[in-house]
Amino acid sequence: MFHVGEVVLYGAEGVFRVDEISPKKIGKAVTEYYVLRSLYRASNVMYIPVGHGGLEEKMYPVMSRQEIDDLIERIPSACVRWVENENERKLRFKEILSCGDRLAVAGLIRTLYEHRINQEKTGKKMHLSDERFLKDAERLLYDEIAHVMEIEPNQVASYIGDRLNAEN
Repeated sequence: MFHVGEVVLYGAEGVFRVDEISPKKIGKAVTEYYVLRSLYRASNVMYIPVGHGGLEEKMYPVMSRQEIDDLIERIPSACVRWVENENERKLRFKEILSCGDRLAVAGLIRTLYEHRINQEKTGKKMHLSDERFLKDAERLLYDEIAHVMEIEPNQVASYIGDRLNAEN
């Protein structure tokens, strides 16, 4: 059970604050809903039925500072196996974004960065769908890190880079 004021990660949608838990009448049924408001996209509001296993299971507490530090240390070894078939790759990447495994999301970002570099070396561009997955993965992970570390989302990449360089 989450509480009003708590900050959560919701699936592949991003970081939200639980604004309220309130009853909503839909048809004849009255159901309690979490009202989630995005921290970084003011117009993004989600209504999640309390106790609805499939939807409520997509809500995760945000990481702690220590968990973020541990995650950053593990990024150099994080990688997602590249799937050549575009349709299979899309399914796999969607699964990674929605599973709540931040290391897998970091691995996806790393894999897509490396793929982009390899494509550029051969004079090619990355598929548009892969670019979108990269942006979604960055948004998802960077928004959470930004919130916890009290920095702006656009500062997260350099924050991670600085931390990784300091370890070497």
